Amino acid sequence: MAIEGPLRELGIHDVFQLLDLSRKTGTLRVSSELRDDAGVVHFESGRVVHASIRSKPAGIAETLRTAGKLSEEDVARVKAAQQERGGEVADLLVELGALTQRELERQLRLQIEGVVFELMSWSEGFFSFEEGSIADLPRDARIKVSTESLLMEGARRIDEWSRIADKVPSLGVIPSLAPVSDDHETQLDLLPHEWEVLTMIDAQRDLRAISAALGRGEFEIAKVAYGLVTTGVITLRQPERASASLAAPDAAQVHVAAGAYALEEGNAEEALGLARKALARDAERTDARLLAARALSRLGRTGEAVDELRRAVRTDPITPEVHLELGFSAIRVGDFATARGSLEHFLRIAPSSMEAPRVEATLEAVARLAHLLEAHGG
Repeated sequence: MAIEGPLRELGIHDVFQLLDLSRKTGTLRVSSELRDDAGVVHFESGRVVHASIRSKPAGIAETLRTAGKLSEEDVARVKAAQQERGGEVADLLVELGALTQRELERQLRLQIEGVVFELMSWSEGFFSFEEGSIADLPRDARIKVSTESLLMEGARRIDEWSRIADKVPSLGVIPSLAPVSDDHETQLDLLPHEWEVLTMIDAQRDLRAISAALGRGEFEIAKVAYGLVTTGVITLRQPERASASLAAPDAAQVHVAAGAYALEEGNAEEALGLARKALARDAERTDARLLAARALSRLGRTGEAVDELRRAVRTDPITPEVHLELGFSAIRVGDFATARGSLEHFLRIAPSSMEAPRVEATLEAVARLAHLLEAHGG
């Protein structure tokens, strides 16, 4: 089975869920020209067994070294042993006593999580899944991570992002030490990992660069930055040529993702509130309009949902999903002219969509109903 398409139409969260539910074995590739990055995730019976991303190509030994789990001496010993008698790096690490099997598996899981959570923040790009053997899988891929657990943790992180986004809008912001006034407390009570981040702040590197330099997760660095900003230790600024589309994820994107999760959980009011927050930051976000419309429909406010969708069409007339939603919502309020126009437009711009047969059948039903109403003077 081959599945492919733009992330704008089918989000990476939905792709993972599909592969999990259908227990697929194969390779998922995700690329983004905008980010100049690409990731590969291997699945076995719906579980993730290995994941890598081009922007972080380090092997397991180097990853463990930057994470502080291995010393330079440990890495040198492993490399020497591999040159002398061959074998997999992961096996040699355990054999030489550099770390335990349990710690190795924990680090491999963290490596998978880091890649997957990075990919889950992408709202643009292209994905493709090729079903079949994963014989080219690295031999150190010896763990299987539940895709459901990854999705749940991803949703939790999105929820946390929605709380810190007002102070840390993206990983592209550049931290600087805040000026200290004479009456300001000069003694800082920070944890070791917070001191580590603080020592990397030079008013030049952004949070993403600090994460790469320390070998720590971007989400972890963002949370530390949030704490330092809240306590007045640092300030954040956008780079002179910042591109919101390159940030991962920006505040509006976080609100939309959290709102979509809330809607899935049945919290339509919360989803609507998050959609409104996203639109307050970016009034032209199509995904935020769609989220607001879906939440309004769940709340029984279908007329307002139609109004939201009309606004979405005006700002984004080429996205099929907008016309599909508007078409069916218009039917619910009896606006058959709008429904027919939107559904016909959907078929023009997405003729090969899986929804096309349903849309065609709906158009026929709408035409028959309109004819009956006219015949009876309705």
